[in-house]
Amino acid sequence: MAGIFKAYDIRGTYPDQLDETTAFRVGYHFRDLLDEEDLARGPVVVVSRDMRSHSTPMARALKNGLRARGIAVVDIGVADTPQNYFGIGFLGASGGIQVTASHNPAVYNGFKMSRRDAIPVSYETGIDRLEELVEASDVATDLPPQAGEEERSVFEEYTEHVLAEVTVLEPRLKLAADAANGMATIYLPILERLNVDLVPLYFELDGNFPNHEANPLKAENLVDVEKAVAEHGCDLGVSFDGDADRAILVDEKGSSISADKITGLLAPRFLRDEPGASIVYDLRSSWSTKEAIEEAGGVPVRERVGHSFMKATMREHNSPFGGELAGHFYYRRNFTADSSIMTVIEGLNHIREEGRPLSELVAPLNRYFATGEINFHVDDKDGMIRRLAEDFADGEVDYLDGITAQFDDWWFNVRPSNTEPLLRLVLEAKTREMMDEKTKILLGYLGTPE
Repeated sequence: MAGIFKAYDIRGTYPDQLDETTAFRVGYHFRDLLDEEDLARGPVVVVSRDMRSHSTPMARALKNGLRARGIAVVDIGVADTPQNYFGIGFLGASGGIQVTASHNPAVYNGFKMSRRDAIPVSYETGIDRLEELVEASDVATDLPPQAGEEERSVFEEYTEHVLAEVTVLEPRLKLAADAANGMATIYLPILERLNVDLVPLYFELDGNFPNHEANPLKAENLVDVEKAVAEHGCDLGVSFDGDADRAILVDEKGSSISADKITGLLAPRFLRDEPGASIVYDLRSSWSTKEAIEEAGGVPVRERVGHSFMKATMREHNSPFGGELAGHFYYRRNFTADSSIMTVIEGLNHIREEGRPLSELVAPLNRYFATGEINFHVDDKDGMIRRLAEDFADGEVDYLDGITAQFDDWWFNVRPSNTEPLLRLVLEAKTREMMDEKTKILLGYLGTPE
């Protein structure tokens, strides 16, 4: 089980790194992460799973572990991860667990865990404790249930919840959507109510991902939807990840848009209703994201990478909206959880209300030149961060997540991945020439990109 307990979820290869025994023990010991207020709500936990073939036996074992410990289960079936978050809040449950490995290849599986009101469980708020308990556990996996199980769909309620985000339905637009054979497939009934001509790509549930990886952060996985937008004259394109909590948007020219710019684009919509509100963004985001929030009268709040950290900070500041470079967009109205389909709806709302194409709406945010996130295998990650701190000490340096060094006309962040054995670089500059120059310098430290 070494290495499967991550910064904000449990994830590894099936069945060598995690299996049904692991799943049972995760369920059994999950009760130890719940406080009195959580447990007062049942105790009951919402369980759902993605489309991977081994998610079904993993979910069954997980539920058996929960029930053996006296926690009732509401099984909402095969669902996207945002629907699990919704189910927790809507049903007033003690917590929830989604069986998924998100964007990882088919051989992976794992668990995303939340407490009441979809409060995420991170390594710092419980996964570390769970790791200790599971690794030390010798509890038998055939213990009898001490609590019941109910199968209950919440999809109809979830659909109405999501559609409440719609502000305008005219004019009719054309939308290309790539579900990547993942959980966004279940959004078809929702998409059909958005007054769009839909160009669907890979809307067949298949946990083997036969067409491409369900990871929209890799450029090669965006090619099909970018091509579909251009060929079909679409107003908008979207690529979802495997468990459908992330979305990358594509403009009418077939160009994908960096998610930090979408945060900057959508933030003013929420600030219209709440002038002076805080908007949370992750530290990899462009300077233009912070500037757009300020220009709209909001308070930009910079946070480290990861949904558990973003959500906690949004709750602390009562933020209506937040976004990450990885394509997670968070909504207070959605129990402060991420929702890819709500982001699609907000994109359609904005295009319709403004009456202009997405490329024009985003253009004012194209102020700087950024590398995007570049991955490196580095043996001594901590040593590398210390070296960068020494050599770039003339900048404004902080250690919110890895190291960030900011200068007058450029900045960079290097941080360890929360899910893979990598260091990740993001660099931005005021000119393309400077971006290229500074990137070359950082490559001298970090080596050849993956």
